[in-house]
Amino acid sequence: MKDTLQQGLTYEFTYTVPENKTVPHLYPEAEEFQVMPNVFATGFLVGLVEWTCIKALKEHLDWPNEQTVGISADMKHMAATPPGLTVTVKATLETIDGKKLTFSFIADDGIDTITKGTHERFVINHEKFTANLESKIKK
Repeated sequence: MKDTLQQGLTYEFTYTVPENKTVPHLYPEAEEFQVMPNVFATGFLVGLVEWTCIKALKEHLDWPNEQTVGISADMKHMAATPPGLTVTVKATLETIDGKKLTFSFIADDGIDTITKGTHERFVINHEKFTANLESKIKK
């Protein structure tokens, strides 16, 4: 981690929701999802929060040797967003505890606040992490 990585870091990211990020596309093999409303899926929303935090951190890490992985997400999905609306996620790095980074975030779709909560990420060495995965696969 670079010295520039400091508590209080903020980042804002916008994303226009496409059709393929709606509930029926979350698990196409799940027939239950196929009959659900055509709105931004919570699973994809979690990914958008993660992406925002990664983008916030990238210039403050020895990228791509150093990366972060998500270790928790505590959020409420409070409003439905149809495809075509733009979601803005605002994230703030609240705490740095060794390699554990905790963000608060809030997101809206231009009409409603759609989510808020906290997200934790852990700084990893990409090569070491990948080697551990490879040894796990061989077991």
